Amino acid sequence: MVDYEEVAFKELVLWKGKMNKRPSSTSSIFKDMQVKANNLIPLKVRNLITDMIRNMVKGVLTGSEYTTRKPLAKKSLENREGQVKERLDFYRKSAMVSGAGTGAGGFFLGLADFPILLSLKIKFLFDTASLYGFDVSDYKERLYILYVFQLAFSSKERGQEVFCQMVNWDSYVKQLPANIDEFDWETFEQQYRDYIDLAKMLQLVPGIGAAVGAYANYKLMDKLGTTAINAYRLRVFKRND
Repeated sequence: MVDYEEVAFKELVLWKGKMNKRPSSTSSIFKDMQVKANNLIPLKVRNLITDMIRNMVKGVLTGSEYTTRKPLAKKSLENREGQVKERLDFYRKSAMVSGAGTGAGGFFLGLADFPILLSLKIKFLFDTASLYGFDVSDYKERLYILYVFQLAFSSKERGQEVFCQMVNWDSYVKQLPANIDEFDWETFEQQYRDYIDLAKMLQLVPGIGAAVGAYANYKLMDKLGTTAINAYRLRVFKRND
């Protein structure tokens, strides 16, 4: 019988290879499309999204609403990841329902999906961190959650920067500011907004918004799930060395 940890480690190695792969020519084309989509969004809407993300970052770093789950102790990696995948399935379905419901309601309801989806993503990451045995009441663990988020929803170039920092997390985290006001939320917000705009813009289009919203939310949650699982495998395997 194949050992679960051996399979997980091989998957991690493949994922790390993808993270280190140089950006392709299609990446720059996709980036141009994202910029054009971003320019179609009214300034007031962009500012609203910026405020949502800024408040989310502050909530992650200082709030208590996400810290109800205690770190899962003395469980195998297989058990932990089984529970993580159950939570991912729950949050994916919740995101699809939100995307379909708000997408069917036109522009303003479609816009309302942004904070809902953002909240689902963050709750999933807090659950995931706890299930892997990390204490999310620790400020440094909350920072790691934000870096997992950035890794999932940044450009290829920015993602590679974040990945390198996460690979050397134990030493890198010592360089990070202890003060929330010094956190670079502007880069964080811009990368996230640019990443999701192209998919989410179509959700605001009457007639197709419901289908697009459900699909876009599912894919975004799925990407976050894959990123989170491998980002915490980085920590788990290094901790077990």
